[in-house]
Amino acid sequence: MSTTTFNFERFFELTTDLVCIASYDGYFKKVNSAVSKTLGYSFEELYSKPINDFVHPDDQNTTASARRNLTKAHDLHYFENRYITKKGKIVWLAWTSIPSEEDKVIFAIAKDISHKKRLEAERNMQLAELSKSNKNFEQINYKTSHDLRAPVNNLNSIIEMIDMDKIADEKNKKLISLIKKGVEQLKDKMKFYINSLIETNSFEIQVEEISFQKSLNSVLESINNLVSKSGANFIIDFKDCSEVEFNRDYLESIFLNLITNSIKYTAPEKTPEIKIKTQDLTSKIVLSYEDNGIGFDIEKVKDRIFGLHQTFHHNEDSKGIGLYLVHTHVTSLGGDIKVESEVDKGTKFTISFNKVLR
Repeated sequence: MSTTTFNFERFFELTTDLVCIASYDGYFKKVNSAVSKTLGYSFEELYSKPINDFVHPDDQNTTASARRNLTKAHDLHYFENRYITKKGKIVWLAWTSIPSEEDKVIFAIAKDISHKKRLEAERNMQLAELSKSNKNFEQINYKTSHDLRAPVNNLNSIIEMIDMDKIADEKNKKLISLIKKGVEQLKDKMKFYINSLIETNSFEIQVEEISFQKSLNSVLESINNLVSKSGANFIIDFKDCSEVEFNRDYLESIFLNLITNSIKYTAPEKTPEIKIKTQDLTSKIVLSYEDNGIGFDIEKVKDRIFGLHQTFHHNEDSKGIGLYLVHTHVTSLGGDIKVESEVDKGTKFTISFNKVLR
């Protein structure tokens, strides 16, 4: 049987990982080219100074402590620290180290995880900004709901004082009834928003089996005048899946914001056409919502579509809150939402609901 001789020295140099042998006294004894290339120091410079001189000052104590544990024959399977390159750049390294008591050296290999750390830092910054925005939005909701209760209750009291028997005109009677119904719906919505904030803060969002059709009917009834005035045509298909396990108020809010946006952003020469369809798939329920509105250039706004206060059209009624709410409602219960849109060709939303939420 033939024996193959491996050139381990060549492997040591070819690997892109940082490989080194360090003595117990804290000096590099041998490093590969990746160490020199990553840190920017020559081999002579790396061998001439204690390893801790290359470590970020804030990480020197923890690094020294980890090295002491290694000299006690304790393997180190994962350890992160920062090094300073010759040009002053910070590099994050993740180490795996094994000591050799017999030779009084440490064999170590590291991966450059600087890119991962930058992504983590960016993500944490975005989460902090999102948290701040959510807190501000929450305060606005509380204040708005609280401040509106008094005038709404006052309006409701005035309507209750109207003696319908003294009104002879049937058309006026009908208008007053519609106003009364609208005020009652406004009170219910304010109660919903306050309860939603409480539920969100307590992490107890209530879910139940909800009929898509009943939820849609409730929304259409609440905006009956807007829908009638626009002449909107609805093409509904809930045959494949008629119900979903979700929060009732959230689903109504999703329908409300999508429909009002479709009507608001319809081209003047067009009649709004809205197609809503559900599909029952293996692990999820999919709701597709499509309109023939003015659409938008998705490549220009794709990273801002669901952001708070993001608007894409010069409409004085645009506040950039509707799609933010839709996205929040969907994702708060583990769902997902995708958007397709083209200028003058309409917009399509595909919402995926998890089948099991509890």
